[in-house]
Amino acid sequence: MSETLREKALRLDGEDGLGKLREKFALDEVTYLDGNSLGALPAHVPARMADVLTREWGELRIRSWDESGWWTAPERIGDRIAPILGAAPGQVVVSDSTSVNVFKAVVGAARLAGDDRDEILVDATTFPTDGYIAQSAARMTGRRIVPVAPADMPSAAGPRTAAALVNHVDYRTGRLHDLRGITAALHGAGALAVWDLCHSAGALPVGLDAHGVDLAVGCTYKYLNGGPGSPAYLYVAERHQAAFDSPLPGWNSHSDPFGMTPGYEAAAGALRGRVGTPDILSMLALESALDVWDGVDVEDVRAKSLALTDFFLECVREYVPAGRVESLTPGAHAERGSQVALRCAEAPAVMAESIRRGVVGDLRRPDVLRFGFTPLYVGFADTERAARVLAEVLAEVPAG
Repeated sequence: MSETLREKALRLDGEDGLGKLREKFALDEVTYLDGNSLGALPAHVPARMADVLTREWGELRIRSWDESGWWTAPERIGDRIAPILGAAPGQVVVSDSTSVNVFKAVVGAARLAGDDRDEILVDATTFPTDGYIAQSAARMTGRRIVPVAPADMPSAAGPRTAAALVNHVDYRTGRLHDLRGITAALHGAGALAVWDLCHSAGALPVGLDAHGVDLAVGCTYKYLNGGPGSPAYLYVAERHQAAFDSPLPGWNSHSDPFGMTPGYEAAAGALRGRVGTPDILSMLALESALDVWDGVDVEDVRAKSLALTDFFLECVREYVPAGRVESLTPGAHAERGSQVALRCAEAPAVMAESIRRGVVGDLRRPDVLRFGFTPLYVGFADTERAARVLAEVLAEVPAG
């Protein structure tokens, strides 16, 4: 007798080399498949934050900028994130939000490219804020925006292209774009590559250094589990750091921040990405959360991510009546991030009921169900249950 999908899930969980990591997270009986929006809480973070609040802030107070390492947190935590991004130390700084860092990166890239290049390519399917920020950056630098589908970036780049802003993984569909190929094509045209890694970092290898990426940004509250609103990061390749001209010079990125001089002189290295006083509480929660990555190989994370999403699609095909959902996520591994997006005419009602039954996914209006698979804490039994509950809900929700 062939094994059932539930039996297969249990077998795969037993073979999962990353399965023990689940114990490091504060998870209840809910099947949580929304880590591509907000990662789960690592179980040790509350104790660390209690120490930050009571001792570092409550007792040491101002002394903690030096004695507790608050002042160096942005670059120290950046160096912890760097291996997850495939970057050497000294190129990543943690600060501000993704939106603010997109602005720094796009303006900085345009300035690096020179005045003779007057267009900025923008991923036509981008997360809306990236588009808004890119428009503002274009106005500030005297460029024009050219929306282009990521697959068309190589042919669209030319002698007028200053830079391109591209999402590594499409937030709606989970499609993974060709970071290496697009970056190489942009460089071939003399342009710079700026990548948004919000939906890839922590779920799959990125290879910023290996693939010659110029600048990159990303959030830390999804697959890196840094907590709601945790600070984002900015990557500036070492070869660009001396010429990187941030549009947001602040006292924290000054070469002599406590000199309080009226003239601005940028600090060396990735520190140029800092602006104002760091958000220490969120930053230290993020630093503590990154402990779960100790000893974890991103290649292993990617292998489990693909196995989870493959299994989910298999379960959906088996359990869900034909015609009720359509996968928007590519089947090919080379084109898939770590989420599965299903088009469903009744998506709002279906997701609301799924959440009520303990399977937490995400809705993108009007008709997309998103299920994020965070390999550090999602297992195969979770995956099978999510597909089974989805089928049960669809059986009760009338087809539109």
